[in-house]
Amino acid sequence: MNRTTFLLIGLALAGIANAAPPARFDARVETVRRETGVPGLAIAIVEDGRTTLARGYGVRQLGAPALVDADTLFPIGSTSKAFTVAALATLVDAGKIDWDDRVIDHLPGFRMYDPWVTREMTVRDLLVHRSGIGEGTGDLLFVPRSNVSRAEVVRRVRYFKPATSFRTTFAYSNLMYVVAGQLIETVSGERWEDYVRHHVLLPAGMTVSTTDNEQNFATEDRAYPHARMNGGLRGAGDQQRLDERDDLGRNAAPAGGIASSASDLAKWLQVQLAAGAAANGKRVFSSAAHEQMWQPVVEVPISPMPPELKAAQPHFSSYALAWDVIDYRGVRVIWHGGAVFGFKTAVVLVPDKKLGFAITINSEDGALVRGLMYELLDHYLGAPFNDWPAKYRAHSGRQVAEGLGLLKAAQRTPAKVGPSAPASALAGTYSDPWYGNIDIASAPSGLTIDFKSTPRMSGRLEHWQYDTYITRFDDPALEPAYVTFALDGDGKVARVTMKAASPIADFSWDYQDLAFTPVVPGTKEDR
Repeated sequence: MNRTTFLLIGLALAGIANAAPPARFDARVETVRRETGVPGLAIAIVEDGRTTLARGYGVRQLGAPALVDADTLFPIGSTSKAFTVAALATLVDAGKIDWDDRVIDHLPGFRMYDPWVTREMTVRDLLVHRSGIGEGTGDLLFVPRSNVSRAEVVRRVRYFKPATSFRTTFAYSNLMYVVAGQLIETVSGERWEDYVRHHVLLPAGMTVSTTDNEQNFATEDRAYPHARMNGGLRGAGDQQRLDERDDLGRNAAPAGGIASSASDLAKWLQVQLAAGAAANGKRVFSSAAHEQMWQPVVEVPISPMPPELKAAQPHFSSYALAWDVIDYRGVRVIWHGGAVFGFKTAVVLVPDKKLGFAITINSEDGALVRGLMYELLDHYLGAPFNDWPAKYRAHSGRQVAEGLGLLKAAQRTPAKVGPSAPASALAGTYSDPWYGNIDIASAPSGLTIDFKSTPRMSGRLEHWQYDTYITRFDDPALEPAYVTFALDGDGKVARVTMKAASPIADFSWDYQDLAFTPVVPGTKEDR
């Protein structure tokens, strides 16, 4: 009996209906990649503790010949959150913190809007999206980039008013993971970037992966970001290469700042499936800590799927410590998605089958990621072939088309009324408690806007209707926003509010949470 036969028998006994990747899987991936228009991707598969696939497909960037390989780095977005949890687990194992410690016992300056929530917020609460703040709240402090420090982001958490009661509702929050990263720094005395590298990545054998942009950009073998930007709405049109600098602000690295490769993600899958043990048998974190990671904590609402995707709709959905826990075809699936500008990722575990795989792409075409995710699940669970990539691609196309229709309808007939005040009366510096300042200036060519906490987020303000303008950012990758000036009885600006112009803008563009007021010269906001 040869080694391959022995492995296949072992996998069958482990309960995997189809051991080894699908037949002609490389050709299938290439077909789906070309049909979807994704420049490049990488896939890792681990079965019963062994890596059965770790390779790349396509190119690192459009217009260049360099191919994606098993070691090509891809930013993995929010799948980085599990590494922040793993770092916390090492501190739990060392007796320095506990999952249910109060945050203020380790970060005395930490404050939520509600003093009672400040006193009750635990480390576990930071990790399961039940803080009470709204989905995506505060993301403009790091999307797409920021000059605000991580410590300052944590200080500003006190200004976010709750959207729901504490511990009652799931609302995805990158902000709380920034707090978790700052807690790691305070307890360990090391930067999150250094602590995660030395205590999680390297012990796991992940020698290629990086925790900051400097390391990533210093690596020649890395993927470049792409998105569809020229079709009138983000997600429509042809693939465009994005500016590499348009990455998640480094202050938010604990929420989504790791870059990894197929070969390294295979090692991460092995650690997860081995309850915290690396391939060499050494522990990254304890099995007790690992048990906490996959334990469901918060119920996640289930969005209804269209008929052709109904089989992918789970019967239960919950959130554990940086992992989604769902069912699929009667089997428990532990997984998480990730997205930063120009990249998408999914990391998927089927513990009962000793199976794990990761898919990462250098574009924003999530239909490929979801499609291949369910195609692989069907293969390993012994289900009939279903062309999930095509179905998800069609679904995504309908969403973009509907978004374009709504956007065009909204912008077709603005009222030809206003503005109530001349441009010179609108110019000035305005401050929001959590975001900071914007500068609005009046020039012969019209009004301009500059977001001071976000480098290179500036452009023109074009009158829309009444006292509302629309941003025309110099950087086309930025989601445009409506900017509305509210005037007082004397015709002076009392308040400036915003909302995203696109009806399908990502929740990270939380313009709706901003409320700017004029800065009085000489005050602390005048900075």
